[in-house]
Order: sequence, then structure tokens, then C-alpha cells
Amino acid sequence: MELSAGTVELLGVVVAAGAWLCSLATTLMSTWLTLSTDLLPTESYQLGLWETCVVQDLGSMECRPYNSLLGLPPDILLARILMCAAVAAGLLGLLLPIPGLRLVNGCRPHRAHLKRALKAAGGALSLAAGVLALVPVSYIAHLTVVRFFDETLPEMVPRWEFGDALFCGWTAGLLHLLAGALLLASCARHRDCHAAVHIPLAPVPPGRHAARTRSEYV
Repeated sequence: MELSAGTVELLGVVVAAGAWLCSLATTLMSTWLTLSTDLLPTESYQLGLWETCVVQDLGSMECRPYNSLLGLPPDILLARILMCAAVAAGLLGLLLPIPGLRLVNGCRPHRAHLKRALKAAGGALSLAAGVLALVPVSYIAHLTVVRFFDETLPEMVPRWEFGDALFCGWTAGLLHLLAGALLLASCARHRDCHAAVHIPLAPVPPGRHAARTRSEYV
């Protein structure tokens, strides 16, 4: 069953909203990386973009923000910048297409092109947000894998592992890409509703036509 352009654009906005929420959650979560050691089995550590946390087995958690921006590791600083950019681009990609939806108001001749442009801009921003979200998450995951299998470190040294925020970030990036594709697809299938409509004229009765013709010669 083929979906209409209105259904596709509405679905794109809904997916964009879910993608933005996932991006925001990924940015704020402190579980980008997790670490647990055999030396302290009652504690585990969490590493985020804004703070590090120590979690006790009893359920208590103590978090401490980073002291200085200049003292951040390069990978954390890069991830913070790109994720903030992804959140901003995702929010614009969510808000811009809303005035361009067919359900918002009637399609008028002087607004049809503007509505289509808003949807196209929102789709492009959603695609950009998806790339911006996938890059830092994949980069942190790559560094974690490289450091986990680093043979130069002794086996007793604890290694960081993937946290829930990485999986949430991958989900956000894919949803942003899907939302952008849906919005752009709705623009490609969009037909201006101000297209000329040919209304057939009612036929003129022969008697009236003859009377009008005679009156023209009088």
C-alpha cells in the first residue's frame, strides 16, 4: 500500500521528534562508558560527556563534573561539541517542517513553495543531525575497542566498556537519517495544491446563444 505525501511528511516529523529526544538523552547521559574492577566489586564507574560517576551496589551514585574545559580529553571534547551540534540541528529539523505540514493550514498558492522549502530544509537538517550524532558515538566506540584489546597493557588493568548512551546515540543517528529521508521523500512526491483546475463551462442553450448573437448585430 502506497502512502500519501501527507502521511509520509507526518511520519517524518514524528520520527524526527523521537530522534531528537534520543540525541538529547545521549548527550546528557553519564553512561557513555562503564568500568568495573575485581579489586572493588562493590563499585562501578561511569564516564559521560559532562561528568564521571561512581555507582555503589547499594544503589547510591555520586557524580562529579569535569573541572575544566581545557583539561578534557580530546575525544570527550570532540564528542561534546558534535553532540551539541546534533541536538541543535535535530531541533531545527523538527521545528522547521511543522509549518510546512498539510495539516497545519490550507495550502494556498503563495505558500505552497514555502511549505515545500521548509520541509526540505528540515529533512536536510535531520540528515546532518544524524551524521553529527553517529560520528562521535562511533569514534568513542572505536577508541574503546582499540584500548580494550591493547596488548601493551597488563591484563589486570581494567578496561572501559560500552555504556547505554552509545546504543542510544546509534539509535538517535539512525532515526535522524530516517526522518530526513522521509521528509525529503515527501517533498519529492509533493504536488502543489494550487495547480490549475479546469472547470468545464455549462453549455449555453441554443436559443440564448441565438438571442445573444442577434443582439450583437442590433
